[in-house]
Amino acid sequence: MSLTSSIEDRGSIRPPAALEDRAREAYRRSELRAEHYLQELTERVRSGRYATELAEDFRVWKRSHIRPWPARLFGSRRGSEPRDYDRYIQWMDAAGKLDDYLERSVSYLYMRDLGRALDDTDTQSRVRRTAGGLKRSLLHGEQQEGMPTDGFDTAGLYRWGQQESIEDTVIWMIAKMKRVSENIPEGMNAEQAQRKLLKIIAGVVLHAREEMDEQTPKEERSRRMDEAVRLGYSYGLTYPFVDDLLDSTLLTDDEKASYSDLIRSALLTGTVPEWDAWSGAFESGHAENFALIRYIHSELGEAFEYIKGRQAGGGGSVFFEQAYVFFESQDADRNKRLEANEYTAAQLYVPVILKSSGSRLIARSVGQADKDGGFERRTFYYGIYNQLADDFADLFDDLEAGAVTPYTYYWKYRAERPDLPNPFEMYWAVIAYLIRDVYDSDPNTREVLLDRAINGLKRARQRLGIPRYEELMDMLTSGMPELNAIVQKMVKKAEDVEFFDKLLRDRMLTEMKKDREDRERFRTLLDDIRAEIEQALPIATDSPVPAVGDSLIEAANYSLAGSGKRLRPILARLVATEGYGLDEKAVRPMLTSLEYLHTASLIFDDLPSQDNADTRRGRQTLHARYDSATAELSGLLLIQQGVREQSSLQGFKAETVLALMHYSARKAEELCMGQALDLKSRGQLLSLERLNEICFYKTGVAFEACLIMPAMLANAPEAELELMKKFAYHAGIAFQIRDDLLDAEGEALNLGKPAGQDEANGSSTFVTVLGLGGAKREMWNHYCEASDAVRALPESLRFLKHLLDYLVQREK
Repeated sequence: MSLTSSIEDRGSIRPPAALEDRAREAYRRSELRAEHYLQELTERVRSGRYATELAEDFRVWKRSHIRPWPARLFGSRRGSEPRDYDRYIQWMDAAGKLDDYLERSVSYLYMRDLGRALDDTDTQSRVRRTAGGLKRSLLHGEQQEGMPTDGFDTAGLYRWGQQESIEDTVIWMIAKMKRVSENIPEGMNAEQAQRKLLKIIAGVVLHAREEMDEQTPKEERSRRMDEAVRLGYSYGLTYPFVDDLLDSTLLTDDEKASYSDLIRSALLTGTVPEWDAWSGAFESGHAENFALIRYIHSELGEAFEYIKGRQAGGGGSVFFEQAYVFFESQDADRNKRLEANEYTAAQLYVPVILKSSGSRLIARSVGQADKDGGFERRTFYYGIYNQLADDFADLFDDLEAGAVTPYTYYWKYRAERPDLPNPFEMYWAVIAYLIRDVYDSDPNTREVLLDRAINGLKRARQRLGIPRYEELMDMLTSGMPELNAIVQKMVKKAEDVEFFDKLLRDRMLTEMKKDREDRERFRTLLDDIRAEIEQALPIATDSPVPAVGDSLIEAANYSLAGSGKRLRPILARLVATEGYGLDEKAVRPMLTSLEYLHTASLIFDDLPSQDNADTRRGRQTLHARYDSATAELSGLLLIQQGVREQSSLQGFKAETVLALMHYSARKAEELCMGQALDLKSRGQLLSLERLNEICFYKTGVAFEACLIMPAMLANAPEAELELMKKFAYHAGIAFQIRDDLLDAEGEALNLGKPAGQDEANGSSTFVTVLGLGGAKREMWNHYCEASDAVRALPESLRFLKHLLDYLVQREK
């Protein structure tokens, strides 16, 4: 049965016949080429030719990787285990191995992602330059030339954007990726989706970067990098919202079939079907799926049009044909069932060959990069090398999931299907074919491919444990005894086969898990602490002058009861208990005092003599509900209540509490001066320096107090206090800029106050001074500075990173 049967009509969406014929022709051409490749590999396995070739290659290769036995006996491998990322890099450098390690790793990326030939002198020069820059970044913290890809250092991404003069593009990308992450439903991995998306963007950027050199004008470089980021994002969306979604269990079989037809129609016609076609396919499904598909339709539609608009000079047909071949091969692979025992070798391997090469062929065509003569050929034959290695590593996970791969299918049916090729032998046949037939026995290529293969087996041996690994090898290597003896010797004895991308991936997965756990814990803590503070805030109505006092307390409690974020006391509580281990009950008076003082400042800010605001925290301001006199007196009451709370702190030295109260009073003075500066500056054209000054005194000092006051109670060292002051300065300004942006762009429902109020009051804001784009850039500049301060703080205070992310990405 031909694999092209998968594109027969399965629904109501029918592309024009001519386009469908062209698509079938493109798929069939690729399919025939893959079938020919499969025949070549199968013949090498059947004849044993691959084993003979690789035995010779290993004899040459091992000279660089197996030390003479006296050196192995007396030499030391101490410190060489890549468990601690930073220490491992330092050890590699001290041992004189780092240069080779990085050049080997970069060479692999140039082969895999760029389709480069390692015997090319220009490629060799670029590899050395990239490895050198990576070394300087790892050892000395210099800014990398390429785009950061670890997905966690948002500051690093933004600084890379500054380096390339595409800050606005990176800001756009960060916002887009946040929205994608928020729309990944349960049952799909949001972090992995974000990691894949970032990896695709970085791949397209790498292609664009490699098409330029020192002579490329700066403006042209920035234009190309901007386009590469946007194209990478647009193409990368297909991984979470096509590939991963169709692989998940979120959609029914009928929904998946309809969804596949919609994607297929877009690739065949070059036009995304209208929402009516999409909604009709999903309107009978779950409401959550319907909302998700509506978002996907909007986002994929926008991405599709962007890619189409950048396909000049007939390149569009190349891109769409490659995308169609890629999609159909994935669809053919996806629709296999492990219970079916009749799949032929072609049905198992041909889609794998097509999809494993297709993603990188598309990554290059999407950006219209120039091709060197052998790029397409090398990329087509290379892909299955990585895919078979990945399928081997994931064998037991795939078996548990019921996924069909050459390995899982062979594992299940090897006894009853002697016609099935052994995928492990096919893997080594691919390596032999690449070394001899594709890369013409180039020594550098042989080095990288065999390093990678042995490293993969070493990692499998460690991950599975020796008994299970040897059991697996006994099953997979029965047809290659001589070669296997060589391979297993290399697995046990070979050195210097590690790769940086594996180290980075392991670190990313570890940090990704920790980051997710920390973020979820942080969000839970925020909710718990907010509830705790809300409960402690109301002031008891026990005034000695009840006729008047109780009404003032009622007014103060009205202001306290609004839907405030409680960021200041929450931040102080986190620093106190999470950062310094102080008792939560002991510091509670400090927390309530901060909210009392903050609420008092808002009451005064809202008065007709100042901001003249009608709405605060989603309801009427105090003077609008009562009158100005009541508001002023209630604000004064809250200030005194805050002082009383601070004086009631127990369990700390008296001089520490007095110092804290003195510091708090000083910060309150600065807040007043900041508000006065703001009022005096209205209607004036302010410089950025003046605006930063006003902003710090209006907002930054409050953030500083929330950090410093609990640190004072914990007797924190002066160096930490200085770092927290730096964090507070920049985080406070970033927070204020986000407020200004929300005021300019937001909706009253989200903000809890009317949008555009700053402009109506003639207030000088970052938006009015710098414009929307300039304000966003300034916010991210301060974000980066605050992020630097967090990295220098003790581990117990690193949760401030999550707070910082919240401050600049909040919607209200």
